[in-house]
Amino acid sequence: MKHEIFEKNAILLMVAVLVTVSIGGLVQIVPLYTMEQTIEKVEGMRPYSPLELMGRNIYLREGCYTCHSQMIRPLRDEHERYGHYSLAAESMYDRPFLWGSKRTGPDLARVGGKYSNTWHVAHLVNPRSVVPESVMPPYAFLRKKELAFEDIQDHLRTLELLGDPYTADMVTNAKDDLVSQSNEDLGDPEALLGRYPKAKVGDFDGDPKRITELDALIAYLQMLGTLVDFTTFKPDVNAR
Repeated sequence: MKHEIFEKNAILLMVAVLVTVSIGGLVQIVPLYTMEQTIEKVEGMRPYSPLELMGRNIYLREGCYTCHSQMIRPLRDEHERYGHYSLAAESMYDRPFLWGSKRTGPDLARVGGKYSNTWHVAHLVNPRSVVPESVMPPYAFLRKKELAFEDIQDHLRTLELLGDPYTADMVTNAKDDLVSQSNEDLGDPEALLGRYPKAKVGDFDGDPKRITELDALIAYLQMLGTLVDFTTFKPDVNAR
C-alpha cells in the first residue's frame, strides 16, 4: 500500500500533514485578499454615538454579555421570538463582538424600542419588579454614578484609527453630542441626529439634572437592532 511509506516515516508524515494543512489554509485565506469588502453593506448602519458607546462600555464592564447574547439565529423559533436574524453588518463596529452562545436571559439584538425608558430603569434597578422570575442582579448603583466622559474624544479618535468611520466633526462635537442625547434641552439634538441618524434622544434614567451611567446603558440598549429597516431590507444573494 502506498500509504505505508507515511505510516513508517514520522518525519515524512509530518511534512505531508503540514503541506496539506497549508494548502487548505491558503484556499480559505487567499480569496479574502481579493475581496474589497467581506461584510455585506447594509443601509442604515453607522458607528455608535458617544453616549451609546459609553453605554456599551458599561455593558461590557458589568459582564452583561455573559447572560445575554446578541445574535439571532436563522431559525423559525428565533425569528418568532426575537425578530429578523442578525446580520454581520450589525456587528461591524463592535470591538469585541457580543454574539454569545449562552442565554440566561433573552437575546438583546432587537431589544431597542421594545420597552420604554421607564421600564428599563425599573428592570435595571430591581429586575424582579418587572420580571418576577428573573435571576439578574440589580444595577441600582448605575443610577447614582455620574458618567465620566472626559476622554470621549480620544475614544472616538482611537476607533477612527481602527477603521470606524468617525469624522473630524464627530470627534470635535463628541462631548456636545453626548450631552444632547441625554437631555435635548441642554444641547443641539438636530445636529446630533445629523451625525447619528436614529439615535434615541431624551432623559433615559428619569433624572434630567445629571448624566449617569444608567443614562448611557439605556441609550445603548434602546438602539440595539433599530438601525436597519427590515421592512425594506433585501439580502444580497450574490454576496460572498
